[in-house]
Amino acid sequence: MKTIHIELQGKPLKVPEGTTTLALVAQQTDPGFGLQRPIGALVDNRMVPLDKVLYDGAVVCLVSLASEAGMEIYRRGCIFLLIEATRKLFPDVRLVVGQSLADGYFFDWIGPEELTSENLQKLQAGMKELVAQDLPFERERCGVQEAIRRFSGRGQHDRVALLDTFWHENIRLVHLGESSDIHHGPVPPSTGYLTHFGLSAYPPGLVMRFASLDSSEALDQPPSNQTKLFDIHRVSRERNRGLGVENVGALNRLCTHGGIKQAIRVVEGFHEKRIAKIADDIARRKQQVRIVLIAGPSGSGKTTFLKRLSVQLEVCGLRPVGLSIDNYYVDREDTPLDESGEYDFESIEAIDVPMFNEHLLALLSGQEVLTPRFNFGTGKRQPENKWIPMRLSSSDVLIVEGIHGLNDRLTSLVPPESKFKVYVSALTQLCLDDHNRIHTTDARLLRRIVRDRLYRGYTSADTIRIWPSVRRGEIRDIYPFQESADAMFNTALPYETAVLKIYAERFLREVPQQDPAYPEVHRMMKFLAMFVGIFPDAVPQNSILREFIGGSTFRY
Repeated sequence: MKTIHIELQGKPLKVPEGTTTLALVAQQTDPGFGLQRPIGALVDNRMVPLDKVLYDGAVVCLVSLASEAGMEIYRRGCIFLLIEATRKLFPDVRLVVGQSLADGYFFDWIGPEELTSENLQKLQAGMKELVAQDLPFERERCGVQEAIRRFSGRGQHDRVALLDTFWHENIRLVHLGESSDIHHGPVPPSTGYLTHFGLSAYPPGLVMRFASLDSSEALDQPPSNQTKLFDIHRVSRERNRGLGVENVGALNRLCTHGGIKQAIRVVEGFHEKRIAKIADDIARRKQQVRIVLIAGPSGSGKTTFLKRLSVQLEVCGLRPVGLSIDNYYVDREDTPLDESGEYDFESIEAIDVPMFNEHLLALLSGQEVLTPRFNFGTGKRQPENKWIPMRLSSSDVLIVEGIHGLNDRLTSLVPPESKFKVYVSALTQLCLDDHNRIHTTDARLLRRIVRDRLYRGYTSADTIRIWPSVRRGEIRDIYPFQESADAMFNTALPYETAVLKIYAERFLREVPQQDPAYPEVHRMMKFLAMFVGIFPDAVPQNSILREFIGGSTFRY
């Protein structure tokens, strides 16, 4: 039998031609693999399913649920499991994926059958039965026109719209039972891998939660304390539906058949109206509110939001005055260290919180305060003779923007009625189709990749490498406090990925295939391929998107 040479987890092996990674995993007895069951693999830095046939010279690394990539494969399989169980038990029901909630996804339940607790239990039992049958996920490659014919016959017009502008002559499909989908990424070998999930009612739909290595909550219980976030998601989703851009296929049709410029004007107008509403809410409380605190994760467009909010506050007769938290950093040697022994500049302990609170109280009482200046080159606070005096007048409102803005520790001495807290994030509600969502983190990462490459001297690989660290800081310092906000603003624009695509594809292609960031590059390139590009001249100059692509009417 002909043999090939491969490398598995850094170990050279000689295996029969036609061997799959799945077959290798079944043969392994190396305790170094631990208890984590592999669910996918990186082959030459590309994410593939475990049953991928290997070739001579392949370098293979196993992927388990301990990684985000492994969890994505698991979630994709669970969604397919849910869709097939729903098809069998409730054939007249349409499930449409929505936002993430805690460690799960929300689904709209659309159809004549009511989502009762009995039906929910029946659906979960149906999913577990499919798991027990250990059914294979089957893949095939077929012509695009044949795929369109099949999806049309099943009434899956969201898939048809997505394929109408697909540039390749054929496409990969994946099947489970009688359910089929476009192959957007690897799936598990079979349903037997999907042993941990739970369903719970979350009107007007349901939430499916997935196995998580760090979650202690029951998977069949709805996520707690997510009401405000859920509401802002729903408003955005209904707005997209009203515009006729609920999914990427519909967006592509607007781009190719006309109407995209008007859609851009409408969504940008919605942003302006919402910012004006937040300014009005602050102005109505101007006798009490003297500080506006703005926080949100990286790539949310907080800076442009702040500038546009400031304009609207002036319209209301208030004078916004900025106070930068960055000038209240402790000296470098006093900065806490992270788990790697590096300076943790994202920690609230890196801020001189007592001084910041003292200055806030003095400003609110009408006193003049000397505000410090921090020298990032030396890592030290500048001498007091270089500090800047500040005093608030009766019409002034202090604007503070930073990742800790929603954490009451930052402003612990300030009375709650004097504060107005705003959570800003890019909460995309555009989906690829009914069952494949676009991750909010992907939308923000694309923004960062483009901005960092254009204006900050970082390559795409640099931005991708630091992204996990950025995400860890957000989970620790921002997300736990988001529900305490007085207002939430969603900066996501349903058309933005089509604009960012023009830049991102070029910048992602600069990353060599051997780079550790390449698996993420490969995934994002496949994702961007589903969009028809929009030229940036269609983007208004005051748009939040201009913060990332340039050409803004604001100065940064």
